[in-house]
Amino acid sequence: MINKRSGDIVQGDKTGDEPLSEVVKKYIAKKYNKPGAVYLGVIHRLDRPTSGIVIFARTSKALSRLNKAFAERQTQKTYWALVKNTPPTATGTLTHYLKRNAKQNKSYAHSKPVPDSKKAVLDYTVVKQLKTFYLLEVNLHTGRHHQIRSQLAALGCPIKGDLKYGFDRSNPDGSISLLSRKLTLTHPVKKEEMTFIAQVPEGDVVWRACVS
Repeated sequence: MINKRSGDIVQGDKTGDEPLSEVVKKYIAKKYNKPGAVYLGVIHRLDRPTSGIVIFARTSKALSRLNKAFAERQTQKTYWALVKNTPPTATGTLTHYLKRNAKQNKSYAHSKPVPDSKKAVLDYTVVKQLKTFYLLEVNLHTGRHHQIRSQLAALGCPIKGDLKYGFDRSNPDGSISLLSRKLTLTHPVKKEEMTFIAQVPEGDVVWRACVS
């Protein structure tokens, strides 16, 4: 498990920046004194400005089994999001139909199905009210492109720092205040249930207030 920082990319892209997958390979090679190429499977990704839990697989067998678990929704993922506006209710379920615009790298939320859209469902709960922001806990029922960002924006609650989805100003470090907080899954070999919890980003006073 890696606690991804905002700005890190999970897998290589057109920017040419070193991805976490390569950083982790180097770590494994050094820690276990492995000569030659190191195997590492990428199971899932987080958006570049998002932080929190990322899981990698060290064997092809683990990758296959974990891919199946993620595809069949046998894992439980919980996110934290900081929003400025008050949600209409303290808890709720959001259902939208998301249509992705590849050129803009953005997904648009619609209340009814539109051509090429995909159904997106999440639950949210307001878990803490801060001086200026609200901390939401979000559980996904589907895994769509920019799902949480798009659906919360459609609710009128864009995520702090998320200019793409309507927040009024960026965070100083270019992040958005969305954290992959908790992940529960079954170990692909030992068959034991495992739960990982990510710490909030260091040095961010608003995030620190969430756990104080």
